[in-house]
Amino acid sequence: MDKIFDAHFHIIDNHFPLLNTETYQPPEFTVNDYIKRTANLNIVGGAVVSGSFQGFDQTYLAAALKALGPSFIGVTQLAATVSDSEITKLNDIGVRAVRFNLKRGGSEDVKHLKNMANRIYQLAGWHVELYVDSAHLKELTPTLLTLPKVSIDHLGLSMAGFTDLLKLVERGIKVKATGFGRVDFDIKQALKDIVLANPEALMFGSDLPSTRAPRPFLNEDIDLIKNLFDEKLSDQILHQNAVCFYRTLK
Repeated sequence: MDKIFDAHFHIIDNHFPLLNTETYQPPEFTVNDYIKRTANLNIVGGAVVSGSFQGFDQTYLAAALKALGPSFIGVTQLAATVSDSEITKLNDIGVRAVRFNLKRGGSEDVKHLKNMANRIYQLAGWHVELYVDSAHLKELTPTLLTLPKVSIDHLGLSMAGFTDLLKLVERGIKVKATGFGRVDFDIKQALKDIVLANPEALMFGSDLPSTRAPRPFLNEDIDLIKNLFDEKLSDQILHQNAVCFYRTLK
């Protein structure tokens, strides 16, 4: 069975703080729930991503990474005022990126994107991840192209700015092949266009538990990738691209 690095999923544990964002409270989805749901998928590692509803809380993430083991890393949300020592501490437990949630909030304001991206990269080799509708990418492009490492969630969500997304992909920015039930375009064609622009760009993620998605993750989403591309490209999308990007050992 093909190895999979799940580059985007959430752990939601009611033992830890949750923000009430947009009057929404997510259903619980613990580490045990994740392990049970993915038991037959040959997940060899992954990225636990902080959601808008988790704000700047790090306690849930520390617990999740400890439970999942060293092949899993964290993508957190941090205030611009975070200290160097806190970043180093988070790096030691496996955090590798900071998320800017421009779609739903809960993260730092985008005005801090450039300074934070450069700071965390210089200090710990981290990158930034953006949850953003691609319709807004044109205005962000001049900034994004100056940053050392960037990825964009959920295929950019909309067709409105897909050509701008492709231009960024050509310049080395990564894209999460996640949230297939969230987008408003033909997924197969989008995947092919991104791979054509840069075969190292796509990184598969389950997006579990698919909070607020019109259609949640299905195992068939993995089959879609495997049926669309040859074995080499499928392995890159499902495993290798993310392993290289997140600097994991698996």
